[in-house]
Formats: sequence, structure tokens, C-alpha cells
Amino acid sequence: MNTFNKKSLYAAIAGLGALGAVGTAEAVHVNPDGLGQVLIYPYYTARTRTTGLFTGSQYNSLISVVNSTASAKALKVRFLESLDSREVLDFNLYLSAHDVWTTGVVPTSAGAGIVTADVSCVTPAIAKPGSPPTPFLNYQYSGSNADGADTSLDRTREGYVEIIEMANIVDNTATWSAVTHSKGSGGVPTCVGIAAGGTDYTTGNGGLFGSLTIINVLATAETGTDPVALENWETLGSIWSATTSITPNLGSGNVLTSETFKAGAVITSTWGANIDAVSASLMHDTIMNEYVLDSGTSSGTDWVVTYPTKRFYVIGGAPGNGFPPFQHNFDGKSCDTVGIAFWDREERTPAAPPGGFSPPPPGNPPSSLCYEANIVTFNQTNVFASPVSANISTPYQNGWALLDLTARTSVALPYHQMVAGANTYNGLPVIGFATATFYNGTLPPVAPSTSPTQSAYGGSYKHKATNN
Repeated sequence: MNTFNKKSLYAAIAGLGALGAVGTAEAVHVNPDGLGQVLIYPYYTARTRTTGLFTGSQYNSLISVVNSTASAKALKVRFLESLDSREVLDFNLYLSAHDVWTTGVVPTSAGAGIVTADVSCVTPAIAKPGSPPTPFLNYQYSGSNADGADTSLDRTREGYVEIIEMANIVDNTATWSAVTHSKGSGGVPTCVGIAAGGTDYTTGNGGLFGSLTIINVLATAETGTDPVALENWETLGSIWSATTSITPNLGSGNVLTSETFKAGAVITSTWGANIDAVSASLMHDTIMNEYVLDSGTSSGTDWVVTYPTKRFYVIGGAPGNGFPPFQHNFDGKSCDTVGIAFWDREERTPAAPPGGFSPPPPGNPPSSLCYEANIVTFNQTNVFASPVSANISTPYQNGWALLDLTARTSVALPYHQMVAGANTYNGLPVIGFATATFYNGTLPPVAPSTSPTQSAYGGSYKHKATNN
């Protein structure tokens, strides 16, 4: 079996000619330029720090989405909690041409919710600043929907976000007039007369981009990253859905072909379902990034490792094997074995293979990431205060690490792998980033100020990855 069916990259891009144009025009893929029909934000958090520096300080997560096109759009916005990707809130968002929408995920007394100062049309409406947040809900993982994990609203405090283009809005229709800012009083859209489906909607043309900012005001720390953009996900027409429906989701597109790149080659495969094409486009066998643990700046590092398609391959509350590429069904957790390696900045690595996540569970099973939006922390710094983080213990203050997503306890089991014809994709569909924070204490006052300045800051860095 060939690992990949390779096309020459040069043939694929030459003059946007026959071979290359066909691949890009007919296949769902991650757009490296950040524009697409689907945006996946790897993480949100409204957690509160419980130990160490700035104990009691709360995180907020700020989300933006930008319509870069001259067409008005109907979008589905979906928030999913981190353990099993159970939906905690969704709604329809309508953007006029060149519009921007923003929201903030904030803590509530029991869980999390959102607020927005934006005037773009949202159905149903979202709370404005000064009002109680629109709360996240636990309906999808409590009661008859319980999946073996926590059923409280606290579970809504961290997760990730999908924004899916359902349709372009046809110019000069009633819906277009309702959502277009220039048609409203003072530039505010009326949001009256939005059609429930029908001829007001047509195939979306992408062009969405956005940003994620995670901020902790009391800790004077802020960091941010971009969402992953999927392009060419739906091509046949409008997939508008009412606010009472939890569709469309990541598997609702019509495109069954995926396109990825490996070693200078374009790799295309055809699948039986759109979600498999999406998963293949996100597939990596390793992810890599840096860690910073300087004692002089009280530094800490967390990695976000999110599997945005995992929920389509595991069954909540049902013990047993999941469907490839994932290893186990969700029964309170759904663990996928990973390999761990790390180095310092001078190429040193432990003489013996690094141990697994610490502290190890009873019985010392292989190292695993067990959720859908995972936090990996280093030397227990737990920057994002996740109660379910996995820890890597390292003797080095600074360096880089690698997670091997092909690790398996038995070569006979087909997990951590997807096969389409002669093409084998190894690893898992994964996105994420690393965040490092630094704290220099208080700096002396700078005239004309007479007050010292608290010095805390941070940065985020997209994971690097390989395909095999």
C-alpha cells in the first residue's frame, strides 16, 4: 500500500493549469492564507486561576469573525465544550458585506456565557454588555444525554468554537435589506424580515477570517491566535438552517474529496462522507512546539491540542472502540495514545525515553490525551487553569517538544489511521497552539507616573506539524 498517491506540486500550481486547478477546485482543504467557508477556533476559556500567580483572576475569550467579501452572509455559530464536544450554544449570525462581528466568552456564577456589543443581526439575540450574559447550556450532556462525564455547567467554561457559512444572501432581497448596515437607521441593520430559508439564500463563497484573544485582566495578560480556515467545503447551494436546529455541522458539506500536502506533493483522496474529507485535511502524525519555563520570569507554557472532528467517530456513554482514526468511544473520557519527546535549547534530551504525562494514572497506562480540546501543560504551570490538563515533566527550563499521534498499543487495531483507496493517512485530525506567559513583577515608575507598573505578558504560537 502506498502511503500517499502523489501529484507533482509543480504540476498542481503551474499556471493554475488542469491538474492543480482540479485538485483545489474540487477538494476541501485548509487555506494557509486563513480565509474559508468554515472557521475553527481551537479553544475558549472562562476559567479562574486557582493556584500560583494571580490566583482568583478570571479568563475571558474574545472571538471575532470578518466577512471579507462583497456578499452578505448567513452563518451558524457554535460553541462546544472541551470534553466530548457537546454543544453548549448555537445561533444564526448575519453579516452584511465587509462586516465584522465580535463576542466575548465570560464566566457566570455556574459556568460561562457570552455578551456582545455588536449590532450585526443574531437570532436569537445575544446579551449586551451590562446585562447578564447569554448562558451556555448543559442540555446536550445531562439528563438523558449524559455521557459519563461531569454534567454541571462548570463544564461549559472551556471548549472551542465553529463558525460555518450556511449561505450567501442574494442582493436586494428582503433578508439582504434586513441585515445590511447601510439600510438601517444610523447604520444599524433593522434585522426585520429575515427569511426562513428559500430564494433569499444561495451558495456561500467563503472569504471568512477571524481572531481569538484570551485575556486575563487582573493578571494583565493577553494572547491571541487565528482560527483554522477550511475552504471548498460546500459547493451545491444554501445549507441555511433554523436556529432551532443544531445543523449544519462540520460534516454537513457536500465535498467528498480532501486535499493535503506532503513533501512538496499535493495529495487528494475521495471519501464516503464529507466529515472524513474534513478529517483528512486536518490529519497530522506529529505536532511540535516550544515550551518556556524560565524561573526568572515565572514563565509557564500550555499547549492546546484540539480534535475538532472527534465527536463524529466516538459515541458518548458507550464503552468500546471508536471508529478510525480515534481509539475509544467516550465514556467519561475517550483516550488516544500519544508518544512524547522533548529537548532543551542545546539539543539535550533525557538519556532514557521521556516518561509519560504525570502524575500517571493507576496501573501506569500509556500516555494519552482523553478529550476533544486538550490542555497539555509543562511542569504543572497550567497557564489556562484547566482542571483536566495533562502534564509533561521536564528537567529543562526551555526547549521544544513533540507529540507523536501515531502511537498505538497494538498494530492490529486500525486506529490513528485513515485509509482511502491506496492512500493511508497516519495520525489524528488536530489543530492548536502553544501559549507562553511571563511575569517580571512590578517595574519602577516612569515619570511623570509615581506608581510602579505590573509587568505580565504572553504570546501564542501555532503548532508545527508533519504528515505521513
